[in-house]
Amino acid sequence: MRKLREKFRSRLWLFLPAVLCLVAAADAPSGGISRAAARRQTTALQALGARLFRDPTLSASGQLSCASCHSPAHGFGPANALPVQMGGTDMAQTGTRAAPSLTYLEATPPFTEHYFDSDDDGDGSTDNGPTGGLTWDGRVDRGRDQARIPLLSAREMANRDPAEAAARLEKAGYATALRRILGVKLTMPDQVFDAAVEALEVYEQDYRVFYPYSSRYDAFLAGKAKLSPAEARGLALFEDPDKGNCSSCHISRPANNGSPPEFTDYGLIAIGVPRNRAIPVNDDPAYFDLGLCGPDRTDFRDRPTYCGLFKTPSLRNVALRQSFMHNGVFHSLRQVMEFYVERDTDPGKWYARRPDGTVEKYDDLPAIYHDNVNVDPPFDRKPGDKPALDAAEIDDVIAFLGTLTDGYGAAR
Repeated sequence: MRKLREKFRSRLWLFLPAVLCLVAAADAPSGGISRAAARRQTTALQALGARLFRDPTLSASGQLSCASCHSPAHGFGPANALPVQMGGTDMAQTGTRAAPSLTYLEATPPFTEHYFDSDDDGDGSTDNGPTGGLTWDGRVDRGRDQARIPLLSAREMANRDPAEAAARLEKAGYATALRRILGVKLTMPDQVFDAAVEALEVYEQDYRVFYPYSSRYDAFLAGKAKLSPAEARGLALFEDPDKGNCSSCHISRPANNGSPPEFTDYGLIAIGVPRNRAIPVNDDPAYFDLGLCGPDRTDFRDRPTYCGLFKTPSLRNVALRQSFMHNGVFHSLRQVMEFYVERDTDPGKWYARRPDGTVEKYDDLPAIYHDNVNVDPPFDRKPGDKPALDAAEIDDVIAFLGTLTDGYGAAR
């Protein structure tokens, strides 16, 4: 996975908006624009994207902006402890998944079903399975495509279609600004809408805001800060394959080229998170959020081995969150850590019981998909076994996770 990160860090230009690609045509005698002009255009799009991100008038309710669910003060995740956020035309509709952070997505590779450790597929190297993509199920690869989802979702900003969103952009004066910045007419509603989500994408690629690498852990890696004894113990436990084993998915060491870690391997994995009965759609016993194989993603509905798999998020700024997992079922890092080490040693603590009193393990996943659930350490134990981490060790891991919050240099 480290090779994957380096490969796509070196090819970030593939995912930049079309306007940035014009830099490659700098000083061209016709058709292109100068490098300086491209920079000015990018800066203007970033500024406009920031305004769009914070403007609730782009929603049907007039009350919901991107920042409502992705608060800049909370690592661009939710500012509250709700498992899912409210939205819709009347702000009375509930979402079906927790709002993820929008930070540290810049090197996320496009979704692939098969990622191999070697660049030469089929040479005997390990197939790490589904990897990459944005959102909890990896169904889009571009920031602009991710931005379309909440703008058009009936449970979120609730525009009926791009034309309705474009009308709001026209009314607020954003369409005029986009025409001026891009130097194009944008006569059709779809063109206005596409330009707006491109501006959001450009804004979300501002490294100063979305991937500053300014945590105390970054300072520690650079030799400019020290970890406390508890934090150092927590890091060791985080990386120990026989203890937390967290770094097997949440990579914690710099890449071979020196780039700092994002604390994710970009993979999709099933860990059997308990059903969250606080989410209204879960009132229906026949409803299951199966991640990669539906209901939001539709291209893998016939792939049973993908059911229950969700994206491994970055742990950067995780201490700022108040709800965790794709369904927001946990509300503290302690709960998360205890689940990880007790899921198999004390399942009755985490899962519902059947009418006969037996524990319904993996109660948010139909039984036919239970074999998809990960059983690597610390998920390798049986009821009654000693958990991989005790309470004091969990304290240490949580202390370490607190070092991943951005803004260390600014706070000094």
